[in-house]
Amino acid sequence: MILTPNRRWPAIAGSVAAAALVLTGCSGGGGENGGGKTITWLVDNTENTITYAEQLAEDFHAANPDITVEIETRPQGGDGDNIVKTRLATGDMADVFSYNTGSLFQQINPEQNLVPLTGESYMDNVSESFKPVVTAGDDVYGVPVGTGSAGAVLYNKKVYEELGLSVPKTWDEFMENSRKIKDSGTAAIIQSYQTTWTSQLFVLGDFANVAAANPTFPEDYTANKVKYATDPAAIKGFEHLEEAYKAGLFNEDFASTTYAQALEKLANGEGAQYPILSFALPELKVAYPDQLNDIGLFPLPGDDPAKNPLTVWLPGGVYLPKSTENVDEAKKFLAFIASTEGCESQTAAVGANGPYLVEGCDLPEDVPTAVKDMLPFFEDESRNSPALEFLSPVKGPALEQITVEVGSGIRSAKDGAALYDADVTKQAKQLNLPGWN
Repeated sequence: MILTPNRRWPAIAGSVAAAALVLTGCSGGGGENGGGKTITWLVDNTENTITYAEQLAEDFHAANPDITVEIETRPQGGDGDNIVKTRLATGDMADVFSYNTGSLFQQINPEQNLVPLTGESYMDNVSESFKPVVTAGDDVYGVPVGTGSAGAVLYNKKVYEELGLSVPKTWDEFMENSRKIKDSGTAAIIQSYQTTWTSQLFVLGDFANVAAANPTFPEDYTANKVKYATDPAAIKGFEHLEEAYKAGLFNEDFASTTYAQALEKLANGEGAQYPILSFALPELKVAYPDQLNDIGLFPLPGDDPAKNPLTVWLPGGVYLPKSTENVDEAKKFLAFIASTEGCESQTAAVGANGPYLVEGCDLPEDVPTAVKDMLPFFEDESRNSPALEFLSPVKGPALEQITVEVGSGIRSAKDGAALYDADVTKQAKQLNLPGWN
């Protein structure tokens, strides 16, 4: 199935033991709790996710005293993907779980593993632009959690102001800024390869530029008609990563830096620019509240300053596995998440870093500076594109390892793109997509 949203993103409506860290003494599959029911929710282990998950669980329990939600965590990235797939395959999944939407959602065999939500009344609250990315066959399987976000460059505005820099609208301007930052003694571009998934943003966050150059790329990519290694627009993300590494623009400890350490460098001005998903903003708010509004945002620049579009991410989904024995209670919880009360709970916990994809959920006026920087791109659909993973079911699982190699000088951009094309081919064949066998 080709995931093509039926309309563009709307204007401000995006080892197993290590993963089984239980925050509130959870048992594996839910159960009785003093006359009520306990259900479990598996989420990733970022501080931001845990914070809003705990708040949602608390507020839901306050409204439904007979149901307790206990939180389990898993790693991010490929390790987390493998845990989700293993637990689904073994029937050992939590009562509800959070996971990606779009291409990665297709890879967990939703029709085989998940309970469809198509006929549930609360699905009327879910934005029509979200439903296609949690749809398989004729059914919808998830509700959105969190907000829409962007794959962009978070930057320290104080560093920019001190050096007299302007927000770049082309790659050449970005490189010129970066060289000036490096010459000042500050790390120009933060990379955090100890947390491997963060290495992908030069490629994934560049997709709006690819779409601007070739509007039919998602369809052609899904049909095996274009490749990253041979498409002149698509390969630029790999080339930019290689160019920035060769220019010595990364923090010296990029290979050992974690995501959390990268956010610290950005907040404290030790590094000036961090290509990353904007869902980092709530984590910055929690860890560095005094510096939050020192952080701005701009799209990963391409070649055309007149376009300069932003790549946007739809929110993750919350799903109900067929293995749960607590279907009614789990559906009540999903209904709460997909409500204005659920949005308010999340905003109270971590703030809002983009639009919610639930009807009636408005953004507060005091959103961070970087969110304000994003809003013009969300308001004008000609200035944004969903990331490729929301427009095509094809995404290779090895991209984060490949981009680490390209960004470390181990592999060239051309070889990295070709290797990713081979990785994508394996995934497309597993999905039995037409044109790949």
